[in-house]
Amino acid sequence: MSELERRSIENDIAFHSAPTLLGVKCANLISFDRSEQAMTEYFREFADKLSDSGLCTVRLCKFRERILVYIYNEKMLSAWLSMPQVHDLLSEYGYTSDMSIGKKLHRLSLRFGCGSFPHEIGAFLGYPVEDIRGFIRNRGRNCVLCGYWKVYENAEKARQTFKTYDRCREILFDRLKSGLNLFQAVGGNI
Repeated sequence: MSELERRSIENDIAFHSAPTLLGVKCANLISFDRSEQAMTEYFREFADKLSDSGLCTVRLCKFRERILVYIYNEKMLSAWLSMPQVHDLLSEYGYTSDMSIGKKLHRLSLRFGCGSFPHEIGAFLGYPVEDIRGFIRNRGRNCVLCGYWKVYENAEKARQTFKTYDRCREILFDRLKSGLNLFQAVGGNI
């Protein structure tokens, strides 16, 4: 992979996953249109260099020329998924408490079949349960705020969260602009 392609992948990851990479959010989902070989090579390196930080990646699905990659912090995700309200939501979609994170992600991957987008993905991205339920109930309409997700309750709290996520993105891009690669930029966290 060329240095230009590597930098482009790193910029995409930084743009879409800064809060997770900097330890503020449990997970992010990124859609790539690059070759599967380049992505596999890059994420193998990602796993090698960032596994000590608890960051993991999994390819959730491939649809036409796009690959959906899920980046998550294992400890944060585990804690989030074990919260009663999140567990209750996921149980409605066949996820059980005895499933490991890997098994839950495998089930999620299977639910992406035929180009459908499972609504419970919001739980895997750390979105508030009331907003996930609001999205489902309203079929994506009538939200009170739209940002990193569609908000149906507690708009002020969501606004503050969006500002925090924006700040993570700024911090990470400042580090990249200073000449660090993604692994170096993430190594320092916030």
